[in-house]
Amino acid sequence: MNTETIIEQTRCWLSSVIIELNFCPFAKREFIKESISYEVSTAHGLEANLHELARALEHLDDHPEVETTLLIFAEAFTEFDDFVEMIDYADQLIDELGYRSTYQLAHFHPNYCFEGEAADDAANYTNRAPFPTLHLLREASLQNAIDKHPDTASIPDTNIKLARELGATKMQALLNQCCK
Repeated sequence: MNTETIIEQTRCWLSSVIIELNFCPFAKREFIKESISYEVSTAHGLEANLHELARALEHLDDHPEVETTLLIFAEAFTEFDDFVEMIDYADQLIDELGYRSTYQLAHFHPNYCFEGEAADDAANYTNRAPFPTLHLLREASLQNAIDKHPDTASIPDTNIKLARELGATKMQALLNQCCK
């Protein structure tokens, strides 16, 4: 699959799931402003992809007009357990590069499953995406958005409730629609 298709499918998911269902009340503004960078890694293996993460973080440093980055793994971490392991290394890399308190990570995966939840629980779709993806967030901007939001603590529970009301079949259909 080519890079343009991967980005197109990710943008579709962002628009039709994350924004349309309001899973992230902060995403729409950046989507409209086109201040989201979509980086596709075609690297294989943990080390090569951690280098891609380091490059994406440096790109954010060099481009203040870019608010956030979605680092999409086209070839790696197809197994959710491998992705979870990579997240631990990614967090360590943020510390090693001195980016703690500058950037933080959110993560999405086609087979995302919250610990202790059944794989078919619709709640998992709040973190499911067409491809394994790391969301690199500017911590200062995130804090600013949180400070302006009336109740950020309720966002995860609200999202889970909505996903469960819609059901796993509907949530999977929304994801599939983007992956045509």
